[in-house]
Amino acid sequence: MSRISDIFKNRKAFIPFITAGDPNLAITEELVIAMAENGADLIELGIPFSDPIAEGPVIQEADIRALKSGTTTDKIFETVRRIRQKTSVPLAFMTYINPIFAYGADKFISSCAQAGIDALIVPDMPFEEKEELHPCCRRYGIDLISLIAPTSHERIKTIAKEAEGFIYCVSSMGVTGVRKEITTDVAEMVSLVKQTKDIPCAIGFGISTPEQAAGMAAAADGVIIGSAIVKLIAQYGENCVEPVRDYVRAIRAAI
Repeated sequence: MSRISDIFKNRKAFIPFITAGDPNLAITEELVIAMAENGADLIELGIPFSDPIAEGPVIQEADIRALKSGTTTDKIFETVRRIRQKTSVPLAFMTYINPIFAYGADKFISSCAQAGIDALIVPDMPFEEKEELHPCCRRYGIDLISLIAPTSHERIKTIAKEAEGFIYCVSSMGVTGVRKEITTDVAEMVSLVKQTKDIPCAIGFGISTPEQAAGMAAAADGVIIGSAIVKLIAQYGENCVEPVRDYVRAIRAAI
C-alpha cells in the first residue's frame, strides 16, 4: 500500500505544484515545509526543463527562472533529501520523459527512491509506452501516476485498470494555466474510472480560486493546483513563502 493512496483516506486531498528551483532551491525547501504545515497532502515538484510541452506560459517562465538560478536534477535530489529531514509529506516529481532518459532511467528512479520521492508524473509519456518506466518504478517502490484527459473516453477504463496511487484527471484541454471556468464534465470522467477500479481521482489543470477548488473537490477525491501558486511565486520572488502559505490555507479550508 503506497503512502499516496493514504492521503485520500480521511478527506479530500489538496495537491499543490511548484517548480523546483523557482526562484531558487532554498526557497523551494521553505515552500514545501510551509505548504505541508498548512494543509497540503501531497506536493508535486516540477523538474525544470527547457521544453515543457504540457505547460502554459506561467510554468514555462518558472522553468526558465529555475534553470537560470542554476537548478539541476542532482541539486533537486539534494534539496529533497534535506526536505525529508524536516517533513514526511508525500512528494511527487512532475517531469518529462526526456530529462529522465538523459539522466538514465534506472539511475533517476533509484535516486528518487533514495531521496524520498513517492511518485512520478510524466505528462508526455503515453499510457501505451509506460512500460519504458513502470518496471523500474515498481522495483524501487515509486508510484507511476496515470493521467486521463477529457478526450480519453474509451481509454479511461483501460488506463484505470492499471493505475496506481491516484489518477490525475486533466480537467481541460490544452496546456496548464489558470482558467476562468472549467467546462469539462469532471464527474463523468471520475465515474468512468470508478466503474473500473476503486482508485482516487484528483483533478488538475486550470483550478485557481477557492470556489473552483470546492466545486472540483465535490466531484473528485482531490484537487491539484499549480499555475495559481507559481504566479504568486513569480509575483513575490524570494518573499513568496508567506503569500503561498496563506493561499494553501485558503484552498485547504475551501475543500
